[in-house]
Amino acid sequence: MSQAKSPPDDPTGRHPAGLPHVFINRSLGRIAVPRLLRDAGLRLPTLAEHYGIPQDEDIADVTWIEDTARLGWVVFMKDARIRYRPAEQEAVLTHHARCFYITRQDLPGAAMAQWLLSNLPAITTACAEAGPFIYAVHATEIRKMDISSPRPR
Repeated sequence: MSQAKSPPDDPTGRHPAGLPHVFINRSLGRIAVPRLLRDAGLRLPTLAEHYGIPQDEDIADVTWIEDTARLGWVVFMKDARIRYRPAEQEAVLTHHARCFYITRQDLPGAAMAQWLLSNLPAITTACAEAGPFIYAVHATEIRKMDISSPRPR
């Protein structure tokens, strides 16, 4: 396992009860989305903060999936394809990862953060269940996805 860095503390006490620490995958960026989520009170590290720059660029998906699952964190990302790639599927299933992905790739950072924040009560409720799971995050709802389904053609 890689060297773990704890997420910043939440001195405001606004991180929702029942929501584990949140890990922000590189697909959501290093600055805008994490800043907006922190401004809303979430405790989180980004992939770059957790592994360091420039090492973050070389971290394989299976590595951060394993590491975050072992730490008990949930993952916010934008990469829906992760549920179709065999190595990533296996990592999610084996390590009981808990993942949430934004369904629209073309959203600006503020909109992505808003989708996540708008769905935070549902995300927190979903986190009460043990992994593995992957949820699709839409503008007004989250939907549990089948991790083992074949890639659509």
